Amino acid sequence: MAGVCGMGMGPLAIYLQERGLQVLGWDDHPSARVGSLLERHGVRFLSTPDLPPEAGRLVYSTAVGADHPLRAMAREMGILQMRRGEMLAAQASQRRLVAVAGSHGKTTTTGMIIHALRRMGSEAGYILGGLFADGSAPAFAGEEQWLVAEVDESDGTIEHFSPDITVVPNLDWDHADRYRSLGEMEAAFGRLFRRTRGLVFLPGGDAVLQRLAEENPGPEYMHFGSGCEFDGTLLRQEGTVQTLRLGGEFPTCEAHVRAIGEFNAANAVAALAVTRHMMGEAFLPAALDDFPGIRRRQMRLLQRGGLDVYQDYAHHPSEISPLLRALRQAHPDRPLVVVFQPHRYSRTAQFKGDFARVLSSADRVLLLDVYAASERPLPGGLSSDLLAQFRPGFPVELAGTRAELCAELSSLPRPCVLAFVGAGDIEDWAEHYVERVSRKRGSTSSANMPQPSSYELLRARVSGATPILENEPLGRRTTMGVGGPARFYAEPATMADLQGLLCAARECGLDVFTLGRGSNLLVLDSGFPGLVIRLSSEAFCSVERLDELRLRVGAGTRLKQLCSDAARLGLTGLEPFEGIPATVGGALRMNAGAMGSWIFDVVESVDLITVDGRLESRATESLGVGYRECAELRDAVAVSAVFRAKGIASPEEIRRRMDANAATRKAAQPREPSAGCIFKNPDGDYAGRLIDMAALKGLRVGGAEVSEVHGNFIINRGGASSEDVLALVRKIRGSVREKSGVELCPEVMVLGSKWEDVL
Repeated sequence: MAGVCGMGMGPLAIYLQERGLQVLGWDDHPSARVGSLLERHGVRFLSTPDLPPEAGRLVYSTAVGADHPLRAMAREMGILQMRRGEMLAAQASQRRLVAVAGSHGKTTTTGMIIHALRRMGSEAGYILGGLFADGSAPAFAGEEQWLVAEVDESDGTIEHFSPDITVVPNLDWDHADRYRSLGEMEAAFGRLFRRTRGLVFLPGGDAVLQRLAEENPGPEYMHFGSGCEFDGTLLRQEGTVQTLRLGGEFPTCEAHVRAIGEFNAANAVAALAVTRHMMGEAFLPAALDDFPGIRRRQMRLLQRGGLDVYQDYAHHPSEISPLLRALRQAHPDRPLVVVFQPHRYSRTAQFKGDFARVLSSADRVLLLDVYAASERPLPGGLSSDLLAQFRPGFPVELAGTRAELCAELSSLPRPCVLAFVGAGDIEDWAEHYVERVSRKRGSTSSANMPQPSSYELLRARVSGATPILENEPLGRRTTMGVGGPARFYAEPATMADLQGLLCAARECGLDVFTLGRGSNLLVLDSGFPGLVIRLSSEAFCSVERLDELRLRVGAGTRLKQLCSDAARLGLTGLEPFEGIPATVGGALRMNAGAMGSWIFDVVESVDLITVDGRLESRATESLGVGYRECAELRDAVAVSAVFRAKGIASPEEIRRRMDANAATRKAAQPREPSAGCIFKNPDGDYAGRLIDMAALKGLRVGGAEVSEVHGNFIINRGGASSEDVLALVRKIRGSVREKSGVELCPEVMVLGSKWEDVL
């Protein structure tokens, strides 16, 4: 695969590797982030751009021209060459395809569908055209016939797809290098509609798409949005969480999604409509409560001293306009400064007037040079041509180098919102700026200067690739969906950054908590006054095979991903843990268990960082492992562990066991947001049985309710607070004590206090 680190190519490479192909990759401009992700999934990189003799075909991205050495060599060797979209179409033809198409928001909508299906227990395959913000896998082969993927019209390969379900959130004229008019683009989508074998989902009230539907009979058309068959309306936005009202083909209820902007509310309704159609009664309205977001989409890199720095992939006027509007709504009364990198000369020439118009809604604009992708410069398509479109007197400048950009941004007012916008390498520009600002703020050492704040000490110890946020809401990062903010929140990019954070926190006297998936956790409404660390970067999410039975696994790896990798490799013993919504680090700290097994049954050793920043390796026998705890990990941070499988079996047999466990779990556990089992099982008994005997199922306080499915689960019916949950815990303990004489002890962790202080 040539250009394998591209956002469309990388996930496809992972999918092909999982489907049993041997994938070799090359990229002229490799990304460390994507490269490590690919290697973790078994994709190997060529050391030189030479095709090995065993190569069967060459798949290339649109950025790889016909004169590239790999393509020239493939012609000489007579090897079949395919564009990325052609290979995706060939794979999709073997399955039932859910195709997400359209001009804007494809990756986010696809990611929402994928996340919702996973929350509902689906094993559908998927191929994302980007990266999830939490580091989870952007592709999965899956065990079902369904495959969810986004279909790109930019290179014409849209013509190769015949989906079972097509989803089109919007349609705008773009890609002038291929479509000379909106009519040509509409015709391509009309042909896609006619090839759709089942159902086409369209937004209500879109006149262009409705006309296309009328002109292209054949599939069934359904609509999503306010007043449509799948009725979804944005009710309110609080911080970065939006509340939707659902009706029509949906069960009448409220749903929540972690995203900003009306466009993302519409994307969420589209995703929920698709999953409602696919999952039927198994549909879960709360499936997007913990949506992690997509990397480079409304991604906040820095929050400090009145400066909020965002990064977004928007590169079309119709994408930039709602983005800036959403940032205005999220930060009213603050000036908005935009650094914009145009993407492709053809798009810049086509839309330069529209770009100037929508960017003028900011208070100041800095233009970078056009990111060429695979194009040569075109007359009228340069950044200087775009600059000329702004009205006289508007504060807009060109910034040709990173040093020039940082100089222009050195006098930003406070408070201020700074947004890096574009689809090229502007991500690197943004990280360079954040790192430079962080170093500058942390460099005061003179005795006559004021002492640096806790934030400045934390920021000074890490690279610019590590975001540090203040007053970051934690509820949305837990499976229960309740709780207040952390004083500081960080996702270290490297091991050195993690050690730096721990040392800085010790200097500042900050308590530290390491957050995984947020299951088995109740965050108090008052929040956590210390530093919350989440190991979501590639540095902490690797799975490395050591020998026939052993794997070294990063603490940020999801248990579901680890179990999937183990199954693919034919390693047994991890099947019971596949359905636990936890990372490896969280599972180690809680000694997670399921189906009569415990995580430390298959753990040989743990690498951890102590509170004073030392990296140690500890054998399992030397750890204080007990029921739902590992004593050493109360304060230390697990960074990886060595797992030893119990044996070897066929991947098919292991998947059958996982499926059987999943069926048992689905039948016995609620689907609504919860923190898992609330109480520990007392000796010789079960907390759930005692709660049943006390006739407490359905008992409700505010938005918190004792599950009707399993009495040892407290579910969030929507809008629950931690105080609702605590009040319900007190009622349950009191009733069970009165009826059975047993004092139930909480199993979930409470963050922000101690159980003895809140019960």
